[in-house]
Amino acid sequence: MSIADELDKLSALQERGVITAEEFARLKARLLDGELPPSLTPQPLFSPDRPLRRVQDDRWLGGVCGGLARLLGVESWLVRLAFTLLFLFWGAGLIVYILLWVFVPSE
Repeated sequence: MSIADELDKLSALQERGVITAEEFARLKARLLDGELPPSLTPQPLFSPDRPLRRVQDDRWLGGVCGGLARLLGVESWLVRLAFTLLFLFWGAGLIVYILLWVFVPSE
């Protein structure tokens, strides 16, 4: 969403009486000053809040693909596809998967 869309939402909230004119002015100033709402704030790829762990709830074998997917912020099927494609190239995907299974701690 762009800043114009966010301003339209704020205007609609003010028209409906959800926020006051003072709140509208304050929120508009924050938006125009560059304080982006969470929907527009870029998320870092790697974060200390999300360490690499083998997951228990999204696993087929060892939970490595689910853990990598959670860390990268992508769907787990994409990581599984990547490991499958790597497996087709001289078995590299299987070797990497087994190493991660052994050395990455579980949740």
